[in-house]
Amino acid sequence: MAYPRDISIADAIKQAGLPTSHRVHWSKSRKADVVKAVREDIISFSEARERYLLSRSEFEQWEREVGKPKASARRLEDA
Repeated sequence: MAYPRDISIADAIKQAGLPTSHRVHWSKSRKADVVKAVREDIISFSEARERYLLSRSEFEQWEREVGKPKASARRLEDA
Protein backbone atom coordinates (compact mmCIF):
# COMPACT_ATOMS: atom_id res chain seq x y z
CA MET A 1 0.00 0.00 0.00
CA ALA A 2 1.53 3.29 -1.10
CA TYR A 3 -0.93 5.68 0.53
CA PRO A 4 -1.25 6.27 4.30
CA ARG A 5 -2.95 3.47 6.20
CA ASP A 6 -5.54 5.80 7.68
CA ILE A 7 -7.19 6.52 4.29
CA SER A 8 -8.69 4.27 1.64
CA ILE A 9 -7.39 3.86 -1.91
CA ALA A 10 -10.55 5.64 -3.09
CA ASP A 11 -9.72 8.62 -0.88
CA ALA A 12 -6.08 8.64 -2.04
CA ILE A 13 -7.23 8.64 -5.67
CA LYS A 14 -9.76 11.38 -4.99
CA GLN A 15 -7.18 13.54 -3.17
CA ALA A 16 -4.75 13.14 -6.08
CA GLY A 17 -7.43 14.10 -8.60
CA LEU A 18 -7.10 10.82 -10.48
CA PRO A 19 -9.88 9.24 -12.54
CA THR A 20 -11.98 6.81 -10.52
CA SER A 21 -11.96 4.14 -13.22
CA HIS A 22 -10.54 3.19 -16.61
CA ARG A 23 -13.67 4.50 -18.38
CA VAL A 24 -12.35 7.95 -19.27
CA HIS A 25 -10.74 9.60 -22.26
CA TRP A 26 -7.02 9.17 -21.58
CA SER A 27 -5.65 12.60 -22.40
CA LYS A 28 -1.95 13.28 -22.03
CA SER A 29 -2.60 15.16 -18.78
CA ARG A 30 -4.59 12.27 -17.25
CA LYS A 31 -1.85 9.82 -18.19
CA ALA A 32 0.71 12.17 -16.66
CA ASP A 33 -1.35 12.38 -13.46
CA VAL A 34 -1.36 8.59 -13.10
CA VAL A 35 2.37 8.34 -13.83
CA LYS A 36 3.06 11.08 -11.26
CA ALA A 37 0.88 9.35 -8.67
CA VAL A 38 2.83 6.10 -9.07
CA ARG A 39 6.19 7.89 -8.99
CA GLU A 40 5.24 9.77 -5.83
CA ASP A 41 3.88 6.63 -4.13
CA ILE A 42 0.35 8.01 -3.94
CA ILE A 43 -0.80 4.70 -5.44
CA SER A 44 1.24 1.64 -6.31
CA PHE A 45 1.77 0.44 -9.86
CA SER A 46 -0.28 -2.63 -8.96
CA GLU A 47 -3.21 -0.46 -7.87
CA ALA A 48 -2.93 1.69 -11.01
CA ARG A 49 -2.76 -1.43 -13.14
CA GLU A 50 -5.92 -2.90 -11.60
CA ARG A 51 -7.95 0.30 -11.50
CA TYR A 52 -7.02 1.52 -14.97
CA LEU A 53 -6.53 -1.87 -16.69
CA LEU A 54 -2.93 -1.10 -17.60
CA SER A 55 -0.24 -3.45 -18.82
CA ARG A 56 3.36 -2.84 -17.81
CA SER A 57 4.24 -1.87 -21.39
CA GLU A 58 1.32 0.57 -21.59
CA PHE A 59 2.41 2.28 -18.37
CA GLU A 60 5.98 2.47 -19.66
CA GLN A 61 4.63 4.09 -22.85
CA TRP A 62 2.80 6.65 -20.72
CA GLU A 63 6.09 7.36 -18.94
CA ARG A 64 7.81 7.96 -22.26
CA GLU A 65 5.00 10.32 -23.28
CA VAL A 66 5.38 12.24 -20.03
CA GLY A 67 9.10 12.47 -20.73
CA LYS A 68 10.49 12.15 -17.23
CA PRO A 69 12.49 9.40 -15.53
CA LYS A 70 10.89 5.97 -15.32
CA ALA A 71 9.39 4.58 -12.14
CA SER A 72 11.84 2.42 -10.30
CA ALA A 73 11.91 -1.26 -11.15
CA ARG A 74 10.87 -1.98 -7.56
CA ARG A 75 7.55 -0.21 -8.09
CA LEU A 76 6.85 -2.14 -11.27
CA GLU A 77 7.79 -5.50 -9.77
CA ASP A 78 4.68 -5.67 -7.61
CA ALA A 79 2.44 -6.18 -10.63
